[in-house]
Amino acid sequence: MIASNLIGYLLGSISFSYLVGKYWAGIDIRNFGSGNAGATNTLRVLGVGPGIIVFIFDGLKGVMSVLIAEFISSGDPLVMIVAGISSIVGHNWPIYLKFKGGKGVATTIGVVASLVFWPALYSALIASILLVTTRYVSLASIVFSILIPIFVIFLGYSLSYIIFTILIAILVCLRHKENIKRLLKGTERKFGEKSR
Repeated sequence: MIASNLIGYLLGSISFSYLVGKYWAGIDIRNFGSGNAGATNTLRVLGVGPGIIVFIFDGLKGVMSVLIAEFISSGDPLVMIVAGISSIVGHNWPIYLKFKGGKGVATTIGVVASLVFWPALYSALIASILLVTTRYVSLASIVFSILIPIFVIFLGYSLSYIIFTILIAILVCLRHKENIKRLLKGTERKFGEKSR
């Protein structure tokens, strides 16, 4: 388990937002926009193309962490779950960037899609509708994370998956606490608005 956790954390710590910012525009993405090294801030600062690239590769970090853990552990669900969480933690607090990373949504999507595909899919569909109608990425991300454990419980997954998805929801909400404050105040930026 230690090996798969370490691999998951180190994979998660690879900041594609930072790398794309450096090689695409010669900037440290953390000094612009929201200051987060993630897909949403990349999209706002650098545009759709770089944002999509970062989103895809951040998601793949989560997928690869789970798959590597599956291979190492011969499919032990607990090892895969913990490795997935390690990947998200790595994205949020990357060792390569002095622990200043993103909010982990894209990596979370990759992890939950690998471990609880149907709950992730149902949650993503609802969150996508919410994103289209409200244009609040943060709100869609928060709702996505909260819906996953609800679907996990409804679809009869085991206790370990219930605990895992509840932890994921808590982590996503904690990382979005400033967004939640702005949403309540009505000052949160919508998707498509330029970074100030």
